Amino acid sequence: MELFTDQAFFRSFHVLFGIAWIGLLYYFNFVQTEYVKVADPEAKADVMKKLAPNALWWFRWAAFFTFLTGLILFYQITARIGTEILLGATMGTIMMLNVWGIIWRNQKIVLGMKEGDVAVAAAKAGLASRTNTLFSVPMLMYMVYSAHAAGSYIAFDSWSSTSLIIGLIIIFAIEANAIWGKMLPPIASVRAVITSSFILAIIFKLITDLL
Repeated sequence: MELFTDQAFFRSFHVLFGIAWIGLLYYFNFVQTEYVKVADPEAKADVMKKLAPNALWWFRWAAFFTFLTGLILFYQITARIGTEILLGATMGTIMMLNVWGIIWRNQKIVLGMKEGDVAVAAAKAGLASRTNTLFSVPMLMYMVYSAHAAGSYIAFDSWSSTSLIIGLIIIFAIEANAIWGKMLPPIASVRAVITSSFILAIIFKLITDLL
């Protein structure tokens, strides 16, 4: 069917779902989390009971459909896949897995939908969410790369790109901290994680341009 080969169609929905997903990611990290820290008990309880579950529904499904439309685009542009797109796709995939595998699983405990240690679950969800925020700027930078930049294209029989290897090492090191590590100063505050995300985007840009 022509629909499944229409890049403009799927790219439009990929961007649309991405806006919803990352917009809600920023809402949770920059607005709701900071509000809950200073809210009175009644207001906090109301957020956890009524607002957060609804926002998390939209959040996790926006993440899934961003990933799904991205997967279709990935298939459509196979011949033009390069280092930048691969790094962006890797970050996006890890972020989606963080949403479903860490954030949502632990938020169900925080919201009282599932039994468990609330403090531990909140810490795990918070760390994964801040990690996704850290990834967000470089991921978004590469999200539209296939449409707007020539990129450093590599053949499927040549995976020895130095920039790709270094980029993947950085990505998996950051994700390892999200799974087994702790909240570090570069992502501990709103200002810190925003700054760190832009710095990470610059680092990736330098790696792909210079190596």
